[in-house]
Amino acid sequence: MIAFRRKFRIETERLTLRPPMHADYPGWSSLRAESRDFLTPWEPSWSQDHLSRKAFTNRVYWASRSINAGTAVPLFLVRREDEALLGAITLDNIRRGPAQAGTLGYWTGQRHARKGYMAEAIAAVSHHAFEKLGLSRLEAACLPENAASRGLLERSGFKYEGVAQSYLQINGRWRTHVLYASLRMDRRGRTDIG
Repeated sequence: MIAFRRKFRIETERLTLRPPMHADYPGWSSLRAESRDFLTPWEPSWSQDHLSRKAFTNRVYWASRSINAGTAVPLFLVRREDEALLGAITLDNIRRGPAQAGTLGYWTGQRHARKGYMAEAIAAVSHHAFEKLGLSRLEAACLPENAASRGLLERSGFKYEGVAQSYLQINGRWRTHVLYASLRMDRRGRTDIG
C-alpha cells in the first residue's frame, strides 16, 4: 500500500488536484449551491444537510482516512491562476489483489463546465492510478442520456463496455448506467456504441 503525505498533490497544466481541506467549505458550498440544478439530474439525491459545514467536515475526514487507507483518492480541482475551486474527482473503490482496479467519479461546477478542466483532471488521475498506484483498470459509469459525460470519458480514452441495469440511485430513482473502462495496457482500439 502506498502511504500519502498530508500535502498530497497532483499538478496539471492549469490545475492543482488535492484533497479537500476545512478551509474549502465556503467555496465548495457556494459552488454546489449555485450548480444544484446542473448537478442533481446526474447525482444521488442530496441529503437535507448536504451543504452544511458538518457534512463537509465529514467529507474532509473521509477523504483523509480514505487516502491514508489506500481505498480512495478524493481530490478537488483548484485552478492555480486564481485558486478557484472548480469541482472534484474521486478515484474510489480501489480494489487490490487480482483486480487492481478503481472507479472514477467527478463533478464540475456549472460555470466551469466544458472548458477542458475535467479532461485535464481525468488524464492526471488516470496517469497517477496506472503509474503510481499500479492499478490495471479504471471504471466509470454515467446515465445513458448524459452526452457530456459520455463524450468526456470517450475523449479521455475510456471505452464503452456495456449497460448495468439499476446501477445507482440517481436523484431518488434506481437508474440504468452505461459502463466505461480504461486499461493500463489497452489494446482494444475504438469501440462503437449504439
